[in-house]
Amino acid sequence: MIDPQLLRDDPDLLKKSQRARGDSEEAVDVALAADVARRAAISIFEDLRAEQNAFGKTVAKAPKDDKAALVAQAQQLAAQVKEAQAASTAADLTFDEAIRAIGNLVIEGVPAGGEEDFVTLRTHGEPKTFDFEPLDHADLGEKLRAIDIKRGTKVSGSRFYFLRGVGARLELGLMNMALDKAIREDFTPLITPTLVRPEIMGGTGYLGAHADEVYYLPADDLYLTGTSEVALAGYHADEILDVTDGPIRYAGWSTCYRREAGAAGKDNRGILRVHQFNKLEMFSYVHPDVAEQEHDRLVSFQEQMLQACELSYRVIDVAAGDLGSSAARKFDIEAWVPTQGTYRELTSTSNCTTFQARRLDIRYRTDSGKTAPVATLNGTLATTRWIVAILETHQQADGSVVVPEALRPFMGGLEILEPVA
Repeated sequence: MIDPQLLRDDPDLLKKSQRARGDSEEAVDVALAADVARRAAISIFEDLRAEQNAFGKTVAKAPKDDKAALVAQAQQLAAQVKEAQAASTAADLTFDEAIRAIGNLVIEGVPAGGEEDFVTLRTHGEPKTFDFEPLDHADLGEKLRAIDIKRGTKVSGSRFYFLRGVGARLELGLMNMALDKAIREDFTPLITPTLVRPEIMGGTGYLGAHADEVYYLPADDLYLTGTSEVALAGYHADEILDVTDGPIRYAGWSTCYRREAGAAGKDNRGILRVHQFNKLEMFSYVHPDVAEQEHDRLVSFQEQMLQACELSYRVIDVAAGDLGSSAARKFDIEAWVPTQGTYRELTSTSNCTTFQARRLDIRYRTDSGKTAPVATLNGTLATTRWIVAILETHQQADGSVVVPEALRPFMGGLEILEPVA
């Protein structure tokens, strides 16, 4: 949620942000009007309540003969107070709904536009080429008996799969390598719940325009998370944190679930776009003044992981229209996938500034002793999708795959993934 004071002080800045996102500028005017109505309703309620309190003292001091008439007036005033309170509550709810329709204020310099309007910040390595016809990760996974799409579909339907043998070892090795990196960088590991309450899911901003991507269990009123970011954000809901000594960092390991609604026909082959996968997610709570520096640090950790996996990649500054409502800026890292001849996203890192913390009431104490919202950031450190780029990049002509050297200690020293006859 954006700062209500910013809405009042600089609505044009918010409209500029909405334009960059491709979202409605009218939402700002609607929220402004709702704020005016809310404050007016609160004022009427508070004035009536003050009048009621003062009148109550008059009734208490009045002579016995006058009290009957005064009590009747007090009852009439009480009814007015109750009505004003209900109006104030309704106006508050209307305002809350209106302000939540406004996306986070994008940071200056974020490119405007949609999915294709990103800016490439840097590249690392050269796209891999071969002197033989390379196989895609699905064929490699079949040859290695590492990925079983057919049985995944039989058991659970499309976009499901089994990782078996060296495939399972590859994912677990990758995740443990990322966990080791996270611990060295002062992240506290957490294995998070994958079912969360609506207020936590909504608090992180995932029940807006992309709510159809989320699995919902109506019998339990719980949501399956598409990233441990949700549980990690909710971990400190309604708390006051001490961020004076630097970021509070968590690394959340979880299975993730996404409906992939609207993705029919896209990346059906293999495990690039699936309903279930594992992920290690970085999450930071920081003082708002250092959020952008922390954002850069998270990206540097991701780049170090990708370099350790010996992958070629590019870092992009995601355009405002592709940010999602919570992010003020997002950097994606896309690895080269040889058989597709293009870069595909492996990591995403978002600076959500104080947007999520306002919704979840996560604060820090200022020098004056008051409280203010912290900033939150999140970013992928490893996920199942990395297997796609690793298999395709490090394949050999005989269908074997060389395990990146840095990953070998996490796979029992295994150096080559061999095809199974």
